[in-house]
Amino acid sequence: MANFRKNHQKSSKAESTGLITKVGLFAVLMGIIYWGFQNFLGKTPEEAPEEAVKEDVGNVEETGRDSIFYLPTNPNGTIVQHKYFALSYVEKYELPEWCAYELTSTRLAQPWVKRTEDFRPDPKVETGSSNLEDYRRSRYDRGHIVPAADMAFSEEAMSESFLMSNISPQEPGFNKGIWRELEELTRDWAKRFKHLYVVTGPVLSQPIKFWIGENQVAVAPAFYKVLLDLNEPELKAIGFIVPNESSTEPLKFYAVSVDDVEKLTGINFFQNLMEPNLEKQLEANFDANLWPTNEKKFQKRVQEWNFQ
Repeated sequence: MANFRKNHQKSSKAESTGLITKVGLFAVLMGIIYWGFQNFLGKTPEEAPEEAVKEDVGNVEETGRDSIFYLPTNPNGTIVQHKYFALSYVEKYELPEWCAYELTSTRLAQPWVKRTEDFRPDPKVETGSSNLEDYRRSRYDRGHIVPAADMAFSEEAMSESFLMSNISPQEPGFNKGIWRELEELTRDWAKRFKHLYVVTGPVLSQPIKFWIGENQVAVAPAFYKVLLDLNEPELKAIGFIVPNESSTEPLKFYAVSVDDVEKLTGINFFQNLMEPNLEKQLEANFDANLWPTNEKKFQKRVQEWNFQ
């Protein structure tokens, strides 16, 4: 699966210094975005209730307003906006080409609710999403794109993650192994870095492995995840492209730049979040050392999770 990775060992340490010099410009941009939010909502920070401004993401969500400023800008599918995440659904594959959401330390600090397990078709997909019958008698797991554990801060968010538009066929050794490890590490990074922008989905630009069910749901050959941390002073981004199969390789083996994921998928991920030069630098380079992994998780994956 080497074609899914390009120069995965390269590092952007040399470019990091250049990024820091752009923090001032970035701060001005984010101030403009913040001003726009407040004016759109019709409240100033002083007028808004204290609970509503404790977390910028929560402030937007409590109003019910769609959060679209961080979404990819060139969807091939139909954009579906749920309260806690958005997706672009591609009818041809009965899959989302991407799911996008924000993951924060505040959410992850909330008591976890129980898994709802209420798998169901997505009523917002006008062409009809896949359903549970498509997965019956197949050997594939019903794999979440937006992890249920990322949505465990509320029953409503948890339930949304079980919409079938957020589900994809995954090899059991992949879903319970390396993909689980990446999902758990993403939550670890969100706790450490406070606020991440996450876009994740199947790779649909390469030959499909198989098709399952009456609705002919595509089994993707690989999955990707791109992460963006816009917290100063160390702005950073990273991507991962992982084959849909069991793996004994360390997770860093699959680390790539966001540009590499964009070239593979044809998706433009973070155009709306920053000025073009900063976007170009962040997406072109990555330093895997800034995203620490966990040796215990890796050993548990190769010794236990791969065989569940």
